Amino acid sequence: MNKTDWFGYEQLNFEVGGRESFIVCPKTPMNGNPWVWRTEFFGAFDTVDRALLEKGYFLAYHRVSDMYGNPESVEMLHEFYLISTNEYKLSKKPVLFGFSRGGLYAVNFAAKYPDCTGELYLDAPVTDIRSWPGSFTESAEWKQCLECYGLTNETAKQFSQNPNDFAEKNAKDGIPVIIVAGDSDSVVPFSQNGSVYFKNYKKYSDTIESIVKPGCDHHPHSLSDPAPVVDFIEKYAAARGVRE
Repeated sequence: MNKTDWFGYEQLNFEVGGRESFIVCPKTPMNGNPWVWRTEFFGAFDTVDRALLEKGYFLAYHRVSDMYGNPESVEMLHEFYLISTNEYKLSKKPVLFGFSRGGLYAVNFAAKYPDCTGELYLDAPVTDIRSWPGSFTESAEWKQCLECYGLTNETAKQFSQNPNDFAEKNAKDGIPVIIVAGDSDSVVPFSQNGSVYFKNYKKYSDTIESIVKPGCDHHPHSLSDPAPVVDFIEKYAAARGVRE
């Protein structure tokens, strides 16, 4: 493990399974060491991450890029979780942030390990691989995704292990979710992804909110004012005992 600086905060760098891993430490940690776990695209559109860091949350990242949330990647994430909670003493229920394809990792991890999950913040999330990258059938990403899941173009049509399929389980497991997305997303259409997840979840629980940005494409992610997302996270985190 070595230490570096991340915009004035101490960053702990290490490897888990030969993969890049790090934890950014707040100046004054909150009781219990709560943490934000960016499943992908650490540092991008990170207004919410930084707001929570300032409040005393740790930030963490473990690179499992280009695995599209497949079962193998979920187990790699769980290995990182165990090291983060046991060796680095972070809390047992992180807030998972799933931006774009990161939604695959966040939701799939929460479905497999609900006891290791606090809240979910999904931003323009991919919640159906048939929408992205599946809409781009000749893309390298779609071919890579099929390989990761052991699928073909034909068998992918019946694939039922998408985040949209896990929304019911997330709801019944009591995992609060907030979604932020643009209604004009041309890459990861909200109508095929976040909107479907929201409707599936809402059938079983009201602990979900959706903020839809009119006229917004896939970028920019997040909100210029992070308060609505921060407030949502703090509300439900406080209900499970996380307080400043």
